Amino acid sequence: MLKQLVVAVFSAVLVASPAKAAEKLRFAVGPFQPSASDTKKAYEPFFKHLAEKLGREYELVVTTDWAGIAVALANGQADVAWMGPWGYVLANSEGGAQAIATVKYNGKPTYHSIIVARPDAKITKWPEDAKGLRLSLADAGSTSGWLVPTHWFKTQGIDPKSYFQYRDGASHAAQVLSVVNDQTDLASDFDRNLNGLIERGTVKAEQVKIVWQSDPLPNDPLVVRKGFDTAMTKKIQDAVLAITEEEAKTLMPKNYTGWVANTHAGYKLIEDAGIAVGRLKPQQASK
Repeated sequence: MLKQLVVAVFSAVLVASPAKAAEKLRFAVGPFQPSASDTKKAYEPFFKHLAEKLGREYELVVTTDWAGIAVALANGQADVAWMGPWGYVLANSEGGAQAIATVKYNGKPTYHSIIVARPDAKITKWPEDAKGLRLSLADAGSTSGWLVPTHWFKTQGIDPKSYFQYRDGASHAAQVLSVVNDQTDLASDFDRNLNGLIERGTVKAEQVKIVWQSDPLPNDPLVVRKGFDTAMTKKIQDAVLAITEEEAKTLMPKNYTGWVANTHAGYKLIEDAGIAVGRLKPQQASK
């Protein structure tokens, strides 16, 4: 399944040291920012802090898509990853990766999938008023951009491929802009990303409106690969849980405020959605 989802496994941004490779912690992070360099800049302070707390050298890999990070964990190319919930569930089902913590955003360990439109879109009743419009979902490894809206449409008895002028496969960085630039009428995203685009001035709040929002979803997990050292896993978990809200202001991207402990059970609703849309078999789940 992962091989079917991945176009390119990953593009590496290495932060290496002269130490032996075996002594390094291999960190990975998903494509949370518009480019790999943006992601590296935003997330490296956290991983550098973590490595320093553990007294280890490290290298950091930024993946090009959401499923690629699951492949990296499954293939033993990464030890620890900050990734999306659906990518984590795939990594668990295919390679036995385990969540050890969930990130907090503005103090909460949850976020929402959203669908946005231009403010002049005449959509009062959703989704009836949007039937026949152009809909863009993100790549199939994305939780909020593909899995959650796809699952929601299924619960409503709607096939988005026939209900809308449908396309998928775009990055989150392109989704909102495709609406702003009139390349599509509707696009999936997640509320954190939209907030970030507005705060960075990439888009203006008045250029889009939210026409659909999911129930709360578990935020991004911090994940360790199958077979990773148990004692080191505990040290990593302790180190991230110790990050205060004040420390998070310099160690983590804007509005991220720390971590809470979690396990695979905390991502069951994501796993259930994957099973419901046929991208995950029940016997693959909960490894």
